[in-house]
Amino acid sequence: MKPNLIIGLLAGSIALVSADQCFAQSFTDAPSHGRLLAQKKRTLKVRIEHDVVQADDLMLKGKYGDAESMYKQALQRNGKSVPATVGYGMALAKQFKLDGAKAQFEKALEMDPRNAMAHAGLAMVMYNSLQSSSQTVRANQDAILKSAEAECKQGLAIDPGMPEAHYTLGNVYRTQGRIDEALNEYKEASKLDPEYSEAFAGVGLVNMNKGQWADAVTAFKQAIQLSSGNSTAHYGLGRTYFKQGLYDEALKELNTSLYQHRESAPVRLTRGEVYSAQGNAVAAIREFQEAIRIKPETPEAYINIADIRENRGDLEDAIAQLRSGTELMPDNSVLRGRIADLSLKLEKLDQAIKEYQKVLEVDPGNGPAAQGLTRAYYMKANKDANSSFFVSNEFEEAKASIDKAVSMNPNNMELRLAQLKLRIMMGDPVDLSQVAQPTNDGERIAYAEALLAQNKFAEADQQLNTVLNNSNDPKEVFAVGDLSLMIKDLKSAEAAYKKANGMPGQEKRAARGLNLVGKAKEAAQQDLTLANDLAKKKQLGSAMDKYHAAIYENPRVADARLGAGKTLELLKPAQSKDLKEAIVQYKAYLALSPELPPKEKEKMEKKIEKLQEKAFKLEQKEKERGGK
Repeated sequence: MKPNLIIGLLAGSIALVSADQCFAQSFTDAPSHGRLLAQKKRTLKVRIEHDVVQADDLMLKGKYGDAESMYKQALQRNGKSVPATVGYGMALAKQFKLDGAKAQFEKALEMDPRNAMAHAGLAMVMYNSLQSSSQTVRANQDAILKSAEAECKQGLAIDPGMPEAHYTLGNVYRTQGRIDEALNEYKEASKLDPEYSEAFAGVGLVNMNKGQWADAVTAFKQAIQLSSGNSTAHYGLGRTYFKQGLYDEALKELNTSLYQHRESAPVRLTRGEVYSAQGNAVAAIREFQEAIRIKPETPEAYINIADIRENRGDLEDAIAQLRSGTELMPDNSVLRGRIADLSLKLEKLDQAIKEYQKVLEVDPGNGPAAQGLTRAYYMKANKDANSSFFVSNEFEEAKASIDKAVSMNPNNMELRLAQLKLRIMMGDPVDLSQVAQPTNDGERIAYAEALLAQNKFAEADQQLNTVLNNSNDPKEVFAVGDLSLMIKDLKSAEAAYKKANGMPGQEKRAARGLNLVGKAKEAAQQDLTLANDLAKKKQLGSAMDKYHAAIYENPRVADARLGAGKTLELLKPAQSKDLKEAIVQYKAYLALSPELPPKEKEKMEKKIEKLQEKAFKLEQKEKERGGK
């Protein structure tokens, strides 16, 4: 793909501004000669130097190295020539010799502070410098963008009719996330020059980012009609087609864009996404790796490779891929969050907690990280089965992180449910019926997790069944299955994988999920059998370890709950914490045994009442002893 010339003539000089940014990458195309002549009419009337005119022609032909030499010759004859200085800067910029270009623009502005194209060129250099992999540049992106914005505005204050300056300003705004302002600048550039292909491509990029696919297609096609060599437009049209599920059409446009500019990370990235969507994992990984080679700071490429590894069941490889990304982008919350999620699936709970905390340090209001942290602590508490965990510094830090996230997102129901789940884990009385009913699938999942923390299995099933019924895309169904498997809700996991198994091309992935569910059930049953044997032999401590293991692996095994409750009652010396846990286990047993005969149910309820009284009395005695 051939980068764009944005050429403005000022006092006989050709000013080159390369612009459009796609994921911090510039792609632009040469304007028509007619537009250059039209622009020339509005320039200052001064003597046009012969060498500069020749250099201008070379620029139009794309012979930037030759133009650089010609401008240099002109400057050797007249070192104070502003047109030659600006043109020399543009020739260097076109070859991405940004430091040299910057020096020339600054020199031109020393000679003529009101040279509008020198200001625009300096803004372009600043903007294009963001393509650098330099940590210093990346760390100062906001400051660089503000400086580029200031230079653009200064140039436009001198000459508001520069379409290139409006275009560069649009790119700056778009990178800053000021989408509507960017759109206005692109439209102004196209209004000033109706044949300005890049301006229409900019409009297309904004529409694409907004998800307005039809408008994006129209703008990109208009840009291509004006200039078939507009690689940005081909890229944008290809990505838009991909988002619409038109994979063959997408590849055609992306291939055209790649032919015009071989070193394009965004094009490689999108090609990889298309291949991945088509099920061609080998080709997809090749494209993602190319994107990383060209632009190592492309987090989407690492994430996409990790997704492919995860779908194959290679979670460790997926984490390794993501970690290679964090070596370059240590504060990238998306990469860190994905590492945490995968660590959670591998039950590397301490590692997951560490990564979620790093995300919250960088982004305290990150909802998914706060929820993930709560989930990790919930799993850790269930696995450790150690009540002292809840009064540890670690748990208090987690609580503080969640509270801070909630304070920053007070209307986020998912975060509030995560906060309530922590309270449930601490043994605080929480009435979830007083919480507003969830209105979307994210809230339903968070609500279901809070219900499971209270062993309200039937109510949790209702929420998760609704989510599963709403999920018709394989990725969504597997997400429900994987989450359910991770939190050990094997019933919901099995239902999700069975649904996925009926979807075309998903049989292997579904079979792997069902196999994991089967293994978890088998492990829970083996631990339950061993726990029962140990309990019969009065090896109560060891029996409890195995009951806890069985409950962790499959919380819905009623017999494990019953065995655990009975064993906890027999532990000596009697302690209130053991009796309180026995109550929890008996209540879970009742919830998991809806077919229990009325007499048995009544008997268990009376046992629970007696245990509550006994636990209360023991707790009072323990407090008295502690006080003494």
